[in-house]
This record gives sequence, structure tokens and C-alpha cells, in this order.
Amino acid sequence: MNAAVPAETSATAGKLNTRAAMLVALAVFAQESVWNFYDAQVPASIAQYTTSAALIGLLMGVDNALGIVLQPLVGHLSDRTRTRWGRRVPYLVVGAPVAAVFFVLIPHTGSLGALVVCMFLFAVVANAFKPLTDALTPDFQVPQRRSLANGIAKVATSLTIIVSALISLLVVDRSLGLAFAIPAVLMVCAMVIVALTIRETRSPGYRRALADGRSGGGGGWSFRRVVGELVHDPDHSRIFLLLGIVATAGTWAAMRSQLTPYAMEVLGLSRGEAGSLTLPAGVAFVAAAVPLSFVSDRAGRRRMIRLGLVVMVVGCLVAFSVTSLPVTITGIVIASFGYAAFSVNGVVLMWNLAPSGAVTGAYSGLYAVAAAVGASAGPALIGGLVDLTDWRYLFLHSSMVGVAALGLFLLVRREISSGQLAEGGRA
Repeated sequence: MNAAVPAETSATAGKLNTRAAMLVALAVFAQESVWNFYDAQVPASIAQYTTSAALIGLLMGVDNALGIVLQPLVGHLSDRTRTRWGRRVPYLVVGAPVAAVFFVLIPHTGSLGALVVCMFLFAVVANAFKPLTDALTPDFQVPQRRSLANGIAKVATSLTIIVSALISLLVVDRSLGLAFAIPAVLMVCAMVIVALTIRETRSPGYRRALADGRSGGGGGWSFRRVVGELVHDPDHSRIFLLLGIVATAGTWAAMRSQLTPYAMEVLGLSRGEAGSLTLPAGVAFVAAAVPLSFVSDRAGRRRMIRLGLVVMVVGCLVAFSVTSLPVTITGIVIASFGYAAFSVNGVVLMWNLAPSGAVTGAYSGLYAVAAAVGASAGPALIGGLVDLTDWRYLFLHSSMVGVAALGLFLLVRREISSGQLAEGGRA
């Protein structure tokens, strides 16, 4: 396989491709702006037709269910795509405007049935290309700098929360249709800019894929083989990694989704005050992401994730220790710092443990599936434990799941596969 590695890969080993990192961050920012606004405002649109919280939750969970099916398959399909635009970019260029059309139609539907159809079509298209923006990072970046590149993208993701909140605050009450149109237009414009400037066909990942195709090395990665190779991994590091992602994502999703009712029930805050408690955590995440990614590229991803999970558990225990607003905020901020260490490194471990750069799209999809399963199951599990005890114990239950996540990450024994090591140099 070494003979197929492009000359520029070894020449640029250890260097961050800053231009590519910023363009990927732009694509992630545009994509996540739409999803954040979707999560913030679509439940209110559904509530115009039903008072059932269960039905609202069920319909809002459709995107996670579709993602579990679509994302690894489309990621694998992109791994095998070869065009003059590259292998990821064509899906972004086609998918973004189609998804934008269905997204813009959501506030203009006149019935629950029409709303559900638009939601479903948007979720299908948007989920199909959602992991491909992430997959551009390992295509352009050597293993040594993927945490830093992903940290830049995570900052962009965090900023979308602010953008979504501003659109909701300044535009929704004036014109709901315009409010939905703004993130849709941002997404399309950003994807066009990325498509015209990123030059995916010049990436080391794409050139390796072409070289593998000519030598016959890349054509044998069917999706069945990708999954089979993962399951039969001798030390099961990838399986433990996926389970650790499920547990960590579940812990964080439960804390975020149930923080508002916790603050209302335990701290006695109003709904508006309780809903604002996520802001300090968001600011802490933005402040921590890039510094943590710098350290991770030098100290190792597994070590940083393990330390991050310890910090997250400590944050949960701090928030549990005393039922006061300052202590709760302090605990949430500490937990956010810990979660940031996982967020910038989790998908990087997936890319680096992939058996070959030819399957990073499929592995991006597998990461997205694990995160989606955790985001769905975590709130349900921890919410069930709260039902058996009391809201007072929310953070204690969250810390227990966090400890389970730490145990799973302790069983991840490798940082990089032999295939990625050969393609990207020493980690």
C-alpha cells in the first residue's frame, strides 16, 4: 500500500491544511445552522396541530432514525464515488439545495400531513449528506492534525447555536417564512463556496482512492466487508469505541435535554431562566475546543478522551452536590469542558482506526449512527432513572453513565490502524 501513497503526503506530514480546515468548518457551520433551527422551531410547528408531547417527540425523532439507516450507507457510497468534483462534494452540491427547498416549505404547510411529508423529505436528504462534510477532514488532513482540524469544525458547530437563537429572537415573530429561509440560504451559499474552492480532487485522500482503484486495492471494500472487518477486529477496539460514543453522547444529550425541567423542578427557576442555562456550557465549549485539539494532537486522543470523561463525571457530581444555581452552573461548565475533549477527538479516533482511508466516509457514518443512538437512548434511560427516584438525582444518574463510558474507552487499546499509519505517517 505504501507504493500508492502520493508523494505530497509524506512531504506535508504533520502539517495542518488550514485552508481545507476552514472550508470544512464553513460547510459544517452552514449545515448545522439548519439543523439547530430545525430542532428549535419545528416542534412549535407540530404543536399547531397536536397537543400530544409524545407525538411531537416521535416526529422529531424521525431524523435520528433515518440517520441510523442512511448515514453509513451514503458515507460508504461516497467512498466509492469518483467524479471530476471529487467523491464527497457532488453529494453536498446536489443535496444542499434539495434539502433547502423542503426546509423552506415547512412553515408554509397547511396541515399536519403536509408538514410531516416536508419534515420527512428534508430529513432524508439532509441526513444523506450530513456525515460527508465531516469525512472531508480525514481526506485532507494527516492523522497527526485531525483533532485540530476537527476542533475548528466543532467551534463552527457551537456558533450555530448562537445563530439559531438570534434568528429565533429577531425574525421568527416578524416572519416565520423568512426565519426558515435564512438558514436555508446560508447553507446553499456556503456549500457552493466550498464546492468551488475546496478542490477535493487534489486531496491526499482522493488521490489515494484513485491509486487504490488503479491497483485494485480500493474496489474490495463492500459495505459488508467494512462491517465484517469492524466486528472481527482482534482486540475489539472499534466496537468498544462505538459503545463508548453511544454512552458519552447519551450522557451529554440527557443532561442538555433535561436541564430545563430539572432547573424548574429543583432550582425553582422560570422556564425562560431554566432554558438559558445551556449558554454557559456553550461558551465553555467554544473556549475549550481549539486548545484541547492542539493538546490532543500531541498527547494522544485516547488519553484526552479519558481525561475528559473524568472531568465530565466530576462536573456532574459537582452539580449534584448542592442544589443551588451557582453550583449547578459551575458543574455544567466543568462537564462541558470534559465533553469538549470527547467531541473533538471521538470521530478522529474513528477515522484513525479505519482500516484504510478508502472507508473514512463509511466510518464517519458509523460515528454518526453511534452518536444518534446515544442521543436517543441516553435521555430515555436517564429519564427513566429520574422517574424511579427524583429530579434531584439527574446529575448523579448522568455521572453513572459517564463512568460506564469511561470504562468503555479504557478498553480502546489502539489509536491508529496499520492502514492509516501506512497512509498518513507516524501518529
